[in-house]
Amino acid sequence: MTKDRRNHAWYGKLDKDGFIHRSWMKNQGFPDHAFDGRPVIGICNTWSELTPCNSGLRDLAEGVKRGVWEAGGFPVEFPVMSLGETQMKPTAMLFRNLLAMDVEESIRAYGIDGVVLLGGCDKTTPGQLMGAASVDLPSIVVSSGPMLNGKWQGNDIGSGTDVWKFSEAVRAGDMTLKDFMAAESGMSRSKGVCMTMGTASTMASLVEAMGLSLPTNAALPAVDSRRMALAHLTGNRIVEMVDENLKPSDIITRASLENAILANAAVGGSTNAVVHLLAIAGRVGIDLKLEDFDLGGDVPLLVNCMPSGKYLMEDFCYAGGMPVILKELSGHLRKAKTVLGGDISAYADGAECWNRDVIYSIDDPLKPSAGIKVLKGNLAPRGAIVKPSAASEHLLEHEGEAYVFENIEELKATIDNDDLPVTKDSILVLKGCGPKGYPGMAEVGNMPIPSKLVKEGIKDMVRISDARMSGTAFGTVILHVTPEANDGGTLALVKTGDRIKFSASQGKLELLVSEEELAERRDAWQPEPPHYTRGYAKMYVDHVLQADQGADLDFLVGKDTRPVTRESH
Repeated sequence: MTKDRRNHAWYGKLDKDGFIHRSWMKNQGFPDHAFDGRPVIGICNTWSELTPCNSGLRDLAEGVKRGVWEAGGFPVEFPVMSLGETQMKPTAMLFRNLLAMDVEESIRAYGIDGVVLLGGCDKTTPGQLMGAASVDLPSIVVSSGPMLNGKWQGNDIGSGTDVWKFSEAVRAGDMTLKDFMAAESGMSRSKGVCMTMGTASTMASLVEAMGLSLPTNAALPAVDSRRMALAHLTGNRIVEMVDENLKPSDIITRASLENAILANAAVGGSTNAVVHLLAIAGRVGIDLKLEDFDLGGDVPLLVNCMPSGKYLMEDFCYAGGMPVILKELSGHLRKAKTVLGGDISAYADGAECWNRDVIYSIDDPLKPSAGIKVLKGNLAPRGAIVKPSAASEHLLEHEGEAYVFENIEELKATIDNDDLPVTKDSILVLKGCGPKGYPGMAEVGNMPIPSKLVKEGIKDMVRISDARMSGTAFGTVILHVTPEANDGGTLALVKTGDRIKFSASQGKLELLVSEEELAERRDAWQPEPPHYTRGYAKMYVDHVLQADQGADLDFLVGKDTRPVTRESH
C-alpha cells in the first residue's frame, strides 16, 4: 500500500480500524484493489430537487467518476447541504456559511485525498470553496452550467432580469397578468443556473478566471454534452492534482483574487461576488479589502449579457466564453497558478471570438468602465457598493430627500400606496436587511419603484440599503451599506426627509445631517429584538461578520489543516 496518501490512515491499516473502514465500504461492491493506496477522490455534490439550478449534478457526478477511475483513482460521492436560491426562506445567504461548515467538516472527517466540488446555484459555489479552502486538500470545481435561453413570444428572455421587468410592466399596466403567467413557463427550459450573468454564472466565470476549474467551465450550457466531457476531464485532472499536491492555497492567491475582480468587471458580474470573494480570501488568510474592488473600476464591459446587456449565457458560450475574456484581459491579468499547474494565461490559448456583438474587444468595449464601485462616507463608514454597468447614468451623481422604510414589511405594505410622498428624485432607503437584520442579507436591495411613479413612466431611482440584490437585477441600487442598521450603523439613524448625496465618480455616500443631530439620534436608537433565539440562525446572528468582511462567521475565518488522529472505535 502507498503510505504517503491521506487515505492510508483510513484504508491502509491492517488492524481493527482498517478492517472497519474497508469492510463497510465493501458493502457497496468495491473490490479489494480499490483500497490499494490509489487516490481517493471525494465528489462533493450539492444536487437537490429543491435546488433546480443544481438538478443536473447527479449526472455530472457520473462523468467525474468515469474520469477518476480512468486516471487510476477511487471516486466516492458524498452529499452536502444544497442551497436553492429561488426556493429558500428567508434567504439562501443565511445558509452559505452552514454549507461551508458542512463541506469543511465532511472533507476533514472522511478518508479522501482530493475533492471535486459540484455546485452552481448562487451560494453553493462560494460555500463549497470556503469549506474546501479551510481544509486545503487538492480541490477543483465543476459548475452545473447555465440553462438554455428562455423563450417567449418568439424572443429570448432571461432569468431574473426579465422577471423584474415583467413584474414592473404589470404594475404599470403595460403587461397583462395572462402574459406574465405565460412567460413563466418559457423562462426556465432546462436544467441549470440562471442564464443571465447573475450570481451563479458570475461565480462560475470567476472560478474559471481564478484557475479553479478547467477552461470553458463557466459558460457551457448545463445540457450540453461538452459539460459532461468537462466533468470527465476534471476527474482525470483531480487525480493528477493529488499526485502533485496542488492545493487551494497554491491557487487562491492575491493575484488570482485580483484577476477575479478584473474579470467580474469585464463580464458585468454580480455585486454578490464582493461578499463571496472577501469570504474566500478570509479562509486562506489573504487580507483582501473592500477597497480592492476599485481595481475593476476602469476595466471596460466586454460581455453583452443581461442584466448589463441584451444576450444570455448560451450566446456567451457560443461566442467563445471566458477564454476570450481572459485573452482580452491579457494585458491586465496577474500571473497566477491554476488547477492545470501553469499560469492563467494558458486558459486563453487558442481562444477566438465568434460574435463581437456578444463579446466586445477591450479596444472597442460595450461600456468604457464596468467595475463595481466602492462608496464611503458618513452613511457607510466601512463602505457600500454600486454596479454602474447596471445603473442609470444620470443617477450616478445624485442628491435627494430620503424616504425611509424601517423594514421589509413596511416597504411591502406601503410601496404601492397612491399617496406615498415620493418623487422621481427621492432616494428610497431600506433598513434591517443586512447580515444580522434580515437575517442573512437578503436580495431585496433592488426595491420596487413606487406604483405612483411607475404609472408616470419612472423606471429607476436611487435606492440604498444594507441588503444585497440578485445578480440578475439592475438599477441605481446602493448595496451592502456597512455597518448595517441592526449593527448600529449610521443607516439606522436616517429619517424620511434627510438629504443624501451620492457620487459614483468620487466614491461618496453622505448623509447631509450634522454630527450633533446624528449623536442625538444615536443616543435614542434602540436595536430591533432578534428574529431568532435558537438554532443555527441564532448562532449566525451572534457570530456573522459585516459585509465588508465577507459576512462569514467570525470563528470560521482561516483554516485548519491538522490531520485527524483519533479513531471512531
